[in-house]
Amino acid sequence: MNIEIDEPFITKNFIAHKGLHDHISPENSLSAFQKAIDKNYIIECDVRLIADGTVVVFSGEQLSRMTGRDGYVKNLTKEQLSEYKLLNSNECIPTLEQVLELVDGKVGILIDLKDNDSRVGQLEKAVCKLIRQYKGDVAVQSFNPLSLEWFAKYSPNVLRGQIACSFKGEEFKHIPFLRRMVLRRMKLNKRSKPNFISYDARELPNRFVKKFSNLPIIGWTVKSQEEYRKCFNFVDNIIFEGFEPKVLPCNKSELLNKSVQSNDSIKSKNENEATTKDVA
Repeated sequence: MNIEIDEPFITKNFIAHKGLHDHISPENSLSAFQKAIDKNYIIECDVRLIADGTVVVFSGEQLSRMTGRDGYVKNLTKEQLSEYKLLNSNECIPTLEQVLELVDGKVGILIDLKDNDSRVGQLEKAVCKLIRQYKGDVAVQSFNPLSLEWFAKYSPNVLRGQIACSFKGEEFKHIPFLRRMVLRRMKLNKRSKPNFISYDARELPNRFVKKFSNLPIIGWTVKSQEEYRKCFNFVDNIIFEGFEPKVLPCNKSELLNKSVQSNDSIKSKNENEATTKDVA
């Protein structure tokens, strides 16, 4: 596993949300990941633990949206995965091990840990075991700062990112108000010690993210070129879905250098013009 903190791989190319999925290749499927590999995009994938301790790549807790069948993914076993087809395709729920074998270091992987429990450790340990010997670029991210704290303590060499947003809307109402306030402001970053921030692109810029301007900022989930244009100056990269970004990402230092060079060029041009007028 390759680790680079100063210039992390997650800023080097766009990040495909749940793979480069479309009407043929469902999200978080092996074919969606293969399409991302073919376009040289970094892959973002969601991981969960199932009943027998296997780490699977699947977004939601419930199976219904992606498989059309009732139940919870956590209750499945590895042997049952082939029975659950994704969105009426021939694709099944993949394991993280299968995804790592497919990618094989060709592109970077950003693993989204779906662990919202205050008693973290089981999922983190299982993921860590799989990526420890992986020969390629891997990072983890999570909404749960305690999950990142686990990695900071037990596997500090793994690049880790704190996911956050305003935590407004129906999907977050189950979270107590005070906890939402703490998560929105990323008050626990002293414990989770993130190497980058992954924030809702629609809510950038904001004062909470500015406090961590020394870290790379990843905007999620950008769904159009127009959305990318709006957040471009506030992010070092984006997690995208439903379109393919047209402009390569560049980090803040590069943007700053370009700006300085441009200003110097304009200043030099003005000075030359002034000198020409004086000579005339």
